[in-house]
Order: sequence, then structure tokens, then C-alpha cells
Amino acid sequence: MNNLGLYKTDHLGDLSSLRRPQIMAVHSIAQQGFGEGTNEIYDRARPSYQPSVLAHIHQSIPKERSSPFNVVEIGAGTGIFTRALLAHPDWSSCITEIQAVEPSAGMRAQFEKTVIGPYKESGELRISIKDGSFTETGVEDEWADIVFIAQAYHWAHPAYDAASVEFARILKPSGAVVYTWNLEGGPAWISQLRSLYESHENGAPQFRNELWRATFDSKQCPIYSTLFEPPVENTFETVIPTTIKGVIEKVRSKSYIAVLERERKEEFDRLTEGIRKILDSDKADIKWIDKDAGVFEYPYKTTVIIARKK
Repeated sequence: MNNLGLYKTDHLGDLSSLRRPQIMAVHSIAQQGFGEGTNEIYDRARPSYQPSVLAHIHQSIPKERSSPFNVVEIGAGTGIFTRALLAHPDWSSCITEIQAVEPSAGMRAQFEKTVIGPYKESGELRISIKDGSFTETGVEDEWADIVFIAQAYHWAHPAYDAASVEFARILKPSGAVVYTWNLEGGPAWISQLRSLYESHENGAPQFRNELWRATFDSKQCPIYSTLFEPPVENTFETVIPTTIKGVIEKVRSKSYIAVLERERKEEFDRLTEGIRKILDSDKADIKWIDKDAGVFEYPYKTTVIIARKK
């Protein structure tokens, strides 16, 4: 054992010299917050991925990886990204098969209901979902053209090098990993809202903390650069319509808030009351779409990072 922990250090660019990592432990907050009974709210409340984002990803896939594509989606959740991908004109006819990987049984069940069920009837596309993690996908060597990770990679903490090894193992030469996240932001009321609910994170790794950026830092994670080209990052801004109920449901869909709601109900009730006060305030700089119907703009930013295998 050396300072890289799981790996032998000679010939880092050769995957055969890297000892296969053990299955990573799923974070306890993710286990509890994304367990049975929370996933319909997650599927209903979380924003999807805009057509411009999916078009950008399609245009950025290395030319060596021409369609039709074999796709792996890790941390596939309830299928929000998968459904957006399959509905997009650039992607709908250029995928041969999707192997989805998701450690939460509850989320897998929702994925089967919202993705596999509807597409199974068409018989034109093979889609499956199985238990697995960032470091142990169960996918064949060099099977995938593209690996998608939507709203999930922050949960790989701290096993970033182990995850990079697994991504490189399952990708074909010149294949790509696409990391993407949505995060609300912009007006002051959203900053106030986030300050309110983020105080309950209890140390759970989150996208906003950017711990995941260690993946691309050769001093912290020396293996990534031996396997992948430098990452290319882009951001996209958009707004979606929502209501006070919609905002509260989105907050409830967060893993640590789901735990709070189940285990400390009075504290959760104070949180939701605080959300209502922020949104009901005359000082809130809300942009109304239909004030009579209670519908207003909910701005957020999508981050896309694409890493090409060497």
C-alpha cells in the first residue's frame, strides 16, 4: 500500500496495473434520504435538463465516437435526465442501449416505472437499471461510448480516483464522461432560501461545496490526468415556472431534508414556515409569470463538464 491507497503506482496509464477498487460505501444521508417513499417527490420536484444543454453535449462528443451510442448513466436516480435525453431530437435516434446504475432501490423502482416501462413497449431501445456505484458499475470493459452522471457525482466523495479508474475501464477509447448538475441561483430570495435549508446539510457532500473538483486536481487526485484529457466546462442559465408548493417540494426532495422531515418533524415544519415567509414577503424580488395563479420564475444554472478518455 502506498500514498494512493487502492492503487499500484507504476504505469498509471495502464489500467491493468490498477487494482480494482472495492465497492464504495453509499453515504448514509443518501441512503436515508433517497430510500423508499421519497422518490416520487424527487421525480416530480427536480428540474429536468434543457434542450440547449443536451444539444451542447451532443455536439461535444468526440468525433471518434460516432452514433449509435452505448450509454451508461451512473446515479441515474428516477430517470429525469434519461427521459430528457430520449426526448431530445439529437439523441432519440442515436442510442443503441442504456445501462443505468443506481444504488437506491427506491430510485431504481421509480426509474423502472417512468423509463423502462414506457420504452419497453416500443422494443426499439434496450434500457436496463441495476444496483451499483461510481467505483463498481458492473458494466463490461470498453463497452460505453458515453458515461452520463447527472446531479450525482458529488456523492462519489472521496473516491474520485477510484471512480475515474472505473469510468476509464468501461469507456471505449476516446469515449467521454459527462458530469452535469442543476443548481438554483440568482435573486436574493433564492439566496435566502438556500441559506435556510443548506443549514441542515450535516456535512453531506453537495455540488455547491465543489469537493468533487478534486477529481481534476493532479495534486489531490493523480490518476485522472493519466486516463483523461483536461475537462471542458460550460454553464447554461434558464428559468422554469414554479409555485410556493413547487419550491417546498423541491426542498423536500433533498436527501438531508427528507431525513429531517422523517426524524425531526417540528424542525422541518419550522423550515417550511420559513420558506413561506421568504416567498410571501413584499420584499421578495420574485418575477411573476401569473401572479393570480401564484406562478413565478425559478432561475437556475446548469453546469456541464465533459472529460474525454485518452
